[in-house]
Formats: sequence, C-alpha cells, structure tokens
Amino acid sequence: MDQAEQLRNIIKASSQPQRPLARVITVTSGKGGVGKSNTAINLAIQFKKLGQRVIILDADFGLANIEIMFGAVPKHNLYDLIYQGKNIKDIITWGPMDVGFISGGSGIAGMSNLSIDYLTYIIKNLAQLDEMADIIIVDTGAGISDAVLEFLIASGEILLVTTPEPTSITDSYSLLKALNRHPRYTKESSEIKVIANKVSSGQEGRDLFEKLDTVVTKYLKLPITYLGMVPQDTQLSKAVMQQMPVSIQNPESKSAQAYEMMAAKLMNKEYSKTVTKRGMAAFFSHIISKR
Repeated sequence: MDQAEQLRNIIKASSQPQRPLARVITVTSGKGGVGKSNTAINLAIQFKKLGQRVIILDADFGLANIEIMFGAVPKHNLYDLIYQGKNIKDIITWGPMDVGFISGGSGIAGMSNLSIDYLTYIIKNLAQLDEMADIIIVDTGAGISDAVLEFLIASGEILLVTTPEPTSITDSYSLLKALNRHPRYTKESSEIKVIANKVSSGQEGRDLFEKLDTVVTKYLKLPITYLGMVPQDTQLSKAVMQQMPVSIQNPESKSAQAYEMMAAKLMNKEYSKTVTKRGMAAFFSHIISKR
C-alpha cells in the first residue's frame, strides 16, 4: 500500500456520517506586493460579517503578513502541531471579529518524511478544522515556488490577485503557466478566479482581466473567471499602517465595499454552484502524498 492510499484510508477512517467539510479557498499571486494577504484578511472579515466561521492559514513561510496585519502574535504554529505534539486548538490565534489564523511556520516542508503514525495524528487534527470553520482561507507565498504550486494543486478554488503593473500581469501568467504544466494538475480540479487589485476604476479592472484572459486562453487553454476589483484607496493604506483590516476600521471605504461585494459573490450559491467542499484533511493529504 503506497502513502497516498494510506492517507486516503486515514481520512476515511476519521470521517463520520454527515461530518461537515469546510470550503477551502486559496489566495495567491505571481509576485509579492500586490495585496494578496490584504485580500485574504479582508475577505475573511467580510465572510465573518455574512455569518461564516473563518480561519486563515498563513502559508507564506518566512513572512508573517497575516499576524502583522492582525496585530497579534501567535504562541504556536503548524510546526508545533507537527513536531511538538500540540493540539490543533493550541495553534489557532483569534484575531479581530474572532477570525482565526494559523501560522504555517516552516513545518510543512518536511511533512512528507514523517511516519504514517505522525501523519495520522496530523490529518485527524486538521479534520477538526472542518468542524470549527465554514471557510478556510489559505494565504500562499508569492511566486512560482514548488510549495506554492502544491497548495494550488490541492485547492479546488483559487483566487489570483494581480495589479495593472505589467510585471504583475506577466508574473500572474507565468504562475498559471507553471500550474498548467504541472503533471498532477487538471483543469477540471479547480476554479481560478482573478481579482484586479489597486486599479483606478471598474473599467480598468475589467480591462486588466481581459488582457490576462486573452493570453491565458490562447496559449494555455485554461479557464479563468473575473471575481472583481479593488480600487486604489488611501483608507486601505492607513488601515495597514495601523495593523487593522480596512473592512473593520473603515467599512464604508471604497476598498472595504469592494471586498464586501466579492465575498457576497463568492457566497452566492448560483455563482459558486460548482465548488466542491473537500475539507482541510483532504487538502493536506493531497500535498503530503505527492512524494
């Protein structure tokens, strides 16, 4: 029995009839500095306002964007769950509006080398997240590293944040190209939704998407859809400086209203009718079983 089959059996054994499964949404970008973590945090706040229980996994290893923007320092991270025997509840830090977040630390990199007993423990703990959250947002690192691609392959729902800067559009295309070429990626396995950030108008946001969609359709034959745009907003910059999500500090600001609209769109049953809830245990088992 190979590791992948063992992991499937673990998930099956830990499952219960009617066990809830969280909706896992992965937020990514082709380059840094485009507002990816801001997007993850503010969408989390807007989901919370819509009555959803939300937990963010900060998988941008080496950086602490989520905790800095939340103004909270976690006592433990995913490394402590994997290697120090901590419980899943021990490593969740609760931020504004009771949005939880988990710091990834550097723990995931070595997970493939763990024994099946260790993996069983981890998967069972991660399965508990499905009971604690309706939506889990995974904030990946920026760029085209192997770690980022593994998260994207495991995710059924990808939000790609880009800006009008030519380098951002080029890097977004490069990320999609790398994902599309990956031997374990299939177009049917996930939905890719584009967010145009830091634009001057709704039209510029739509034009940005059309520009990216044209080359992606022509050269990659990869379906992508337009989720929406976030305008340039001084209120967003002020909120970041004060370590507070703009959706809380200034809910009437242009950027907060944009996040509100996108969250409502994602929660619209008709818009997201093809989204399959896989749950967090299945998400991580997919990453671990690659090797």
